[in-house]
Amino acid sequence: MDAFAASRCSALLILSTSAFAAGVAYAQPAAYPTKSIRMIIALAPGGGVDTTGRFIGAKLSQAWGQPVVADNRPGAGGAIAAETVARAAPDGYTFLVSSSGITITPSIMKLSYDPAKDLLPVTLAAISPGVMVVHPSIPVKNVKELIAFAKARPGELFYSSSGQGSGQHLSMALFCQMTGVNMTHVPYKGTAPSITDVVGGRIAVTIASVISTRPMFTSGKLRALAVVGTKRTPALPEFPTVAESGVPGFGFDNWYALFLPGGTDQGIALKLQETVSRILLEPDTRKLLLAQGLDVAGSSQEEFARMYADEISKWAKVVRAVGLQPN
Repeated sequence: MDAFAASRCSALLILSTSAFAAGVAYAQPAAYPTKSIRMIIALAPGGGVDTTGRFIGAKLSQAWGQPVVADNRPGAGGAIAAETVARAAPDGYTFLVSSSGITITPSIMKLSYDPAKDLLPVTLAAISPGVMVVHPSIPVKNVKELIAFAKARPGELFYSSSGQGSGQHLSMALFCQMTGVNMTHVPYKGTAPSITDVVGGRIAVTIASVISTRPMFTSGKLRALAVVGTKRTPALPEFPTVAESGVPGFGFDNWYALFLPGGTDQGIALKLQETVSRILLEPDTRKLLLAQGLDVAGSSQEEFARMYADEISKWAKVVRAVGLQPN
């Protein structure tokens, strides 16, 4: 086992132990679950959120002896799925699998639910590591050189995203704010075309997942500068983070996580969190996630609840700075 795997497993074991300790305060209902469970997935079938959610659902079904039925409700940045769960009975028989986009939607959409009260954060499941890439014609090899190059050409460099208000857009906007550079945003309808135009040289820079860009930067069609998450990723162990490259405090993690309806019994939430933590420790789980370009995550309820609240606040500030209005 490599050092990263060992540290990750140790962390998850600690989380499971802390969750068990918390069980002193929140007794788990012995009878739960006694019937099928509906798993609402916030994105369309086939993507990382969907495949990760379905894998965890199958494992939960094995562990609990009850069916976990996947129900994809894509659209509106995850708000459709989130609202479905927020309005569900808080009895543990409906839960949500969503991405980090759920922390952005409260700032760019008028929601019919309260994201702070109507959803109960349970645990992280996985992180899809991202990387900052440029077209090879841009004469920079690291983030510091990109900042200097962009500052010498205010407004002349273009960066792409999968759409206005997307994680790609706001993370690049945050990068510009924190570094004082002026680059022009070009939104696309999806991640694939936003990467394609960087490869074609029409766009200078973008942020996208490692798995979607790796074939391009390993073949020389793009140049990878740094990973954009809060920590380094085993997918690109030789690459520093943007924060390590001269922008302290910067971090953008596209994560997948589980939520229950607000008001769900804490004992039920703890049972779900503990079981998912054990699933994440299993070798076949790690193998599946790594094959999808994902990092195994895992967290206690308390840690994830803090992270969820912090990111809602963080992206609200970026949205205000960018000037986007809720619609």
